[in-house]
Amino acid sequence: MSLTAYSDTDWAGCPDSRRSTSGYCIYIGDNLVSRSSKHQTTVSRSTAEAEYRAVAHAVAECCWFCQLLQDLHHPLHSATIVYCDNVSAVHMISNPVHHGRAKHIEIDIHFVHEKVSLGQIRVLHVPSRHQFADIMTKGLPIQLFQEFRSSLCIREPHATTVGGVNGNTYVICMLPCLWGC
Repeated sequence: MSLTAYSDTDWAGCPDSRRSTSGYCIYIGDNLVSRSSKHQTTVSRSTAEAEYRAVAHAVAECCWFCQLLQDLHHPLHSATIVYCDNVSAVHMISNPVHHGRAKHIEIDIHFVHEKVSLGQIRVLHVPSRHQFADIMTKGLPIQLFQEFRSSLCIREPHATTVGGVNGNTYVICMLPCLWGC
């Protein structure tokens, strides 16, 4: 059994407040067990800062799952992998030297670094074309959207409704795939 997370941010994506939208998807094995998409509570001054905060939120959720699995007598025996598509954020995790421009996210840096140092978490870079959490944070081209939707075990409903873009509305239901994805 393994725990894997994908974390992403749409930096300064809100046109009104310029807050970033963070999202993550967490899998136990191949099964999606948690997902989130929400505006960050503060305005980030760089993409690395926004991405790092998103990673910290995903790591916190992963820690909760690890504790839950341990309480259920199914502890994980390997580190949780968290994928991030921002190279700067991944480097900040592997090199925790605090620079003056990173002081405003110092708590998140200490939190993630501690989990990495203990061997509980590994944060790795993933190319954007394989970043499943993108579906939680931004609009995607239809082909990429469908591919990522499939990775989340979300499928189009059998019934269609009228309205929406070009007269089509797709209701996306969060149902587990019965035949596997």
